[in-house]
Amino acid sequence: MRLFFIFLLCCINGVYNWRIFHNGRMVGGNLGNPKGEYIRNIRNYERWFTQSLDHFNPVDERTWQQRYFVNQDFIDTKNRNVAFLMIGGEGEATAEWMTKGAWIDYAKKYQAMCFQLEHRYYGKSHPTEDLSTENLQYLSSQQALADIATFVESMNEVYELSENVKWIAFGGSYPGSLAAWLRQKISTFEYFKVVNDDLRSHSDECLTAVKQGSAQAEILLRHMVGQRTLNKIFRLCDPVETVVDNPLDISNLFETLAGNFAGVAQYNKDNRIGKSSKGANITIDVLCDIMTNQTIGPQVRRLAAVNDLLLNSFEEKCLDYKYDSMINAMRNVSWESEVSEGGRQWTYQTCSEFGFFQTSTYKPQVFGDKFPIDFFVQQCMDIFGTNFNMTFLNKAIERTNTLYGALDIEVSNVVFVHGTVDPWHALGITKTMNQGAPAIYIKGTAHCANMYPESDKDLPQLKAARVEIQQLIGSWLDL
Repeated sequence: MRLFFIFLLCCINGVYNWRIFHNGRMVGGNLGNPKGEYIRNIRNYERWFTQSLDHFNPVDERTWQQRYFVNQDFIDTKNRNVAFLMIGGEGEATAEWMTKGAWIDYAKKYQAMCFQLEHRYYGKSHPTEDLSTENLQYLSSQQALADIATFVESMNEVYELSENVKWIAFGGSYPGSLAAWLRQKISTFEYFKVVNDDLRSHSDECLTAVKQGSAQAEILLRHMVGQRTLNKIFRLCDPVETVVDNPLDISNLFETLAGNFAGVAQYNKDNRIGKSSKGANITIDVLCDIMTNQTIGPQVRRLAAVNDLLLNSFEEKCLDYKYDSMINAMRNVSWESEVSEGGRQWTYQTCSEFGFFQTSTYKPQVFGDKFPIDFFVQQCMDIFGTNFNMTFLNKAIERTNTLYGALDIEVSNVVFVHGTVDPWHALGITKTMNQGAPAIYIKGTAHCANMYPESDKDLPQLKAARVEIQQLIGSWLDL
């Protein structure tokens, strides 16, 4: 049997509130659901697969049930030689993707069977009884890749696919990294550089107003009257004067205010629905119109108006910035906890493999310098144990880069797709260095925009990118 893996990379993978957007991840995962009517009966597509717990320990025979979805509506029933796989990521897999999205349009054209494999530890795919640090040792990109390989081999047999079947794997956000590794550095300071550029794309006045508003907030922190003003205008859940001497709380506050802009920039004008789509009508233009509106008052009050807009959009009564509140929630190991939807799992992978931290290291930084890399390393240690320190992280990142090749990855039959507005493009391949693995860099688009269904509002360059991807898939299938 000949088996072809042909990977499509969308994009790789701060906070309104850490409960909503943390470590560059929106609650529910970085890839939302495609627009359209919801599927009423997911059982038409939902299946379960017996998977190994530890692929790298041959004497460990423990197994668990991994969820996947399948759609056979488009397959060439005679040849059965094309299969599409959507790789699950840092959120729950959904049946909606089995009938909608750009990949479904491609599947109809190329008569493909469509699979979606939910990532271990996310959604309903629970390999262990809880999310304790001891049990999270089986959560890694290496185990996830082994899951995919095992799954593909099994599906070839279960669904009687051709011996010459060709597989096309689609990955959006972190699953794109699973398809073709991009990660290089531990401190993602380039992330906020792109956010700065996004604000500047509206106007220099907007960027300057954000910088001035952040600086004014720091000044207000220095005296009691100013602290009480911050409590009121930013709707803080806890009075800031009680924690002003706690650098971790202050770091979390300023990271939150920066994340108000980062989260909007990351998903600017895409076509998501689902948990991560709240506030989808809030764009960079909307935020910058607020920041440049002098009738609101000084820049710090405009910054507060942005915060107010987002709190209301996500139905949050106040801004929870307390560091201990976040850490205590992230320490909850139960599958029934708030953070079990993916927040604890993604933080673990960030702390043990990737180092995807959106730091304030970039200069000049309009959001201030109060959330450097040390702040995030402290989170890792406080959540998972003191051994998750800077030394451990550096070794973990070095190992990940060695395993996957970082930005020097040598692959073929891959397309790297990024949008200029998406802050994550700073870690990706945006220029074609190998004709066998071209890059498509779409001006004016956000995180994974090319994967969602078409919209009349799509930019011409986004529409052209989808056409180019479809043509590439066709050329790969003709190999």
